Amino acid sequence: MNTADNFENLVQVVQDLSLARSLESITSIVRTAARKLTGADGATFVLLDDNRCYYADEDAIAPLWKGGRFPVESCISGWAMLNRQHVVIEDIYADSRIPHDLYKPTFVKSLAMMPIRKANPIGVIGTYWAHQYVPTARELALLQSLADMTAVAIENVNLYLDLENRVSQRTAELEEARKSLEAYSHSISHDLKAPVRSIKLLAEMLSERMQELNFSDTELTRITTRMLNRADHMDALVAGLLDFARLGKHELSYTRVPMRRLAEEVGRELIEHHPDRNIHFSVNEHVPDAWGDALLIRQALQNLIGNAIKYTSKKESARIEVGGDSVDEFNWYTVTDNGAGFNEAYADKLFETFHRMHSEKDFDGIGIGLSLTKQIINRHHGKIDASAIVNEGAVFRFTLPKSSSLSYT
Repeated sequence: MNTADNFENLVQVVQDLSLARSLESITSIVRTAARKLTGADGATFVLLDDNRCYYADEDAIAPLWKGGRFPVESCISGWAMLNRQHVVIEDIYADSRIPHDLYKPTFVKSLAMMPIRKANPIGVIGTYWAHQYVPTARELALLQSLADMTAVAIENVNLYLDLENRVSQRTAELEEARKSLEAYSHSISHDLKAPVRSIKLLAEMLSERMQELNFSDTELTRITTRMLNRADHMDALVAGLLDFARLGKHELSYTRVPMRRLAEEVGRELIEHHPDRNIHFSVNEHVPDAWGDALLIRQALQNLIGNAIKYTSKKESARIEVGGDSVDEFNWYTVTDNGAGFNEAYADKLFETFHRMHSEKDFDGIGIGLSLTKQIINRHHGKIDASAIVNEGAVFRFTLPKSSSLSYT
C-alpha cells in the first residue's frame, strides 16, 4: 500500500475513533485498521484483563484466538505489555517467548506486537503474517500512531461514560461532576496531540515520497504544505488549551514581584528573537512592585509584550513602553506600542478565547494569549482593559495588588 493510501486510511481512522463511544466500536475500528495499514494477514486487539491477556477482537484470514484469555506471563502480547515495548518476531518457532503449541493450529509465521500506551500498557495491537516477514520502520511507525490514537479513544470513552453516569446522579453531586468535566476537557486537550502528530507524520511521508519519485504537482504540494501548517496550528491550540487547564489548577504563591526588573527581563528575552528588527523598548523607572504569583505575572507580561512585538512587526521602527503607577490598594500597569492597533468598536471581544482582531495572514496567532492574560489578572482580583487607534498603536492597562495587607485566595 502506498503512502497516499496509508495517509487516507489513517485520517479515516482518526475520524472514526473520535466518534467512537464504546470499547466494542474501538476494537472493531482498530483491528481492521491495523491489518489494512500493514498489509498483514491478520490483526488482533488484546486488552489487559486483571493478570490475563484478553483477545477481544480479530480480523484475519483464519480464526486466531478471539475471546480467549491467557496468563500475561505465558503469551507474547503479555511480554510486550510487561516490558512496555513493541516486539517483532520474524520466525515464531525460533523464539522461546512464543507458546508454540498455541500457534500450531494457526497460519501465523511472523508477528509484531505494539503496546497500547507505553507508560502503563492497557492492551496490545497484534499483527500477523502467514509467511516470514519483518515489518518496515514505516509500518511500525503507523502501528505506533494507531496505538497512540487507540489509547486516546479508550480514555475518552471511559471519561465519556463516567461523565454520563455522573450527570445522572443527584443534584448534591453536581460539583463532583463539574470537576470531572474539567478533567475531561484537560484530557481531550492533552491527548489531541497524538492524532495531530499522526496526521503530520503522514503528510511528511507523502511529501518525502513525492520527492523520491520526482513527482511534481503544484496543487498537491500546496495541500501537503497546508496540512503541515494546520497541524502546527493545532499543536499551538492544544498548548494554549493546556495552559488554560493548568492555570485553573495552579495554586497562587504570593510574593513581592519587582515589576520593573521583571518587565525588563521579559522584554529583553523576547526581543532577542527578533535581531533583524528595530525595536525601541523601555520600562518606566517609576514602575512599582506588585504583590502576586511571580510565575503567572511573568506569563501575563510575556503575552502583552509579545503581542506588542508582534503587532509592531510592520513598523519600520517599533516603540514599546511599560509603565506603572500606584493607586489605592492596587497598582496600575501599562504596555503601550505604536503598532497595528485595533477597532475599538470590537474592544469587548478582545479578551474572548480564540477571538482575533486581525487576519491570520497579517499576524499569526491562535487567539488565546489575551484570554489567558485576563484570567491571570482576574485570579489576582485585578482588572484589565485596552484602547487603541487603528494603525497607530494600542495601550493595555491592568491592575495588581500592591501589598500583602489584603488576603486573596
